[in-house]
Amino acid sequence: VSIPVTLRNGDRIIFGQTELDFYNPASGRRIDHIHETDSEDFTATLTVRSLITVMVMDIRDFTVLTRQLDETLLSEVIGNWFRKAGHIIREHGSWVDKYIGDAIMAVWFHKPSGVSTEEMMRICQALSQLHKATDELSSRYPLPFPLRVGAGINTGYAMVGNSGSSDRSDYTALGDTVNAAFRLESCTKQLGKDIAVGETTYKYLTELGAEGAFEQHTVALKGYETPSVTYGGTYSDLNAFLKTKGKSSE
Repeated sequence: VSIPVTLRNGDRIIFGQTELDFYNPASGRRIDHIHETDSEDFTATLTVRSLITVMVMDIRDFTVLTRQLDETLLSEVIGNWFRKAGHIIREHGSWVDKYIGDAIMAVWFHKPSGVSTEEMMRICQALSQLHKATDELSSRYPLPFPLRVGAGINTGYAMVGNSGSSDRSDYTALGDTVNAAFRLESCTKQLGKDIAVGETTYKYLTELGAEGAFEQHTVALKGYETPSVTYGGTYSDLNAFLKTKGKSSE
């Protein structure tokens, strides 16, 4: 629903992961008129607080790439990257919440009790496959330099739901957990790493046994008054962990 509608007895309403049954025996009665201003001013703001993991992945040196690459080829490369990224993330239990220029944002939902090792493993596998898909695109096209991607991952509570106006609303996550994921991705450049994760995400990575793939750092994230503890890693270290984990489960 993108505009106000009249609910009738027995209607089922779904907001994200929440389902409601509308009960009102008198709802079948005719409504003579609805003020137009009510419709025009309507804004969807229903949200729910959820435990989530946010992944932000960004193509490095994209501005340089746009200056050196033909627009048609650039559009094809980025379009293919977006499609592959969307497919990989859906396969691993999430969806691409946003496509932002040369970046994507994906969200995983968790139970309030916490993130299971299976969920954390799927996130790690998605991250690894996204990197491999990027490498494959680089080898397929005549690019001036190989495509590289940085990733920021953060776990915490956020407000999730529909936000926006009646003619354009998005189902998305909002809050510090999301903002920090973007800042973590940005700090990978100063750390000289491919991946940066927040403290809560790292806690769940240790439960998975992946702590060896990450090193602790203290960084000044843009917009934060005090330095933040983060954990940086490389795709090669992550892939080595996944390979070891795969052998141990056989």
